[in-house]
This record gives sequence, structure tokens and C-alpha cells, in this order.
Amino acid sequence: MYLHLGQSTVIVHDEIIGIFDLDGTTVSKNTRNYLSEAEKHGRVQTVSNELPKSFIVCSDKEKDFKIYLSQISCATLLKRTQEMKY
Repeated sequence: MYLHLGQSTVIVHDEIIGIFDLDGTTVSKNTRNYLSEAEKHGRVQTVSNELPKSFIVCSDKEKDFKIYLSQISCATLLKRTQEMKY
């Protein structure tokens, strides 16, 4: 199954490690450092030019993990993943 993250970006459902709310999680300095380091190493991909609302951490065979910044809310993405199970 695939999860549509916005624009033309689709990921394989089995590669998802976690879906996180950007506003709620970036309050923590550790999360900000994690995202900053991932960006420095080229592991962050922005899905659209709109203000991101969530980030999705996925396994990536080439780089261990990849992070997608999406304009779609965490709740909507979670709902989409739950709909895939039925």
C-alpha cells in the first residue's frame, strides 16, 4: 500500500517509521536538533512549498532513513493509514 503525502509524493506504507505533528514536536530542542542534523545530511525532503504541518520518518535502504515534510496534517495522514488496513 502507498500513502500520498501531498503534491506528487507517495511512499510505501511499510517504510513508515513514524508520523509526527511538526508544531507539537518541534517544541523539544532534541527534535529540532534531530531535524537539523537530518537536513544537513540530505535526508529531508519537502513535499510542497506550503507551510509544513507534519513530518514523516521513513526507512531508506540507501541512507538508513528519510524525512518528508508535508503540508497535510498528522491527523489526516494517520487517518489515511488506518483506512488502508480495511
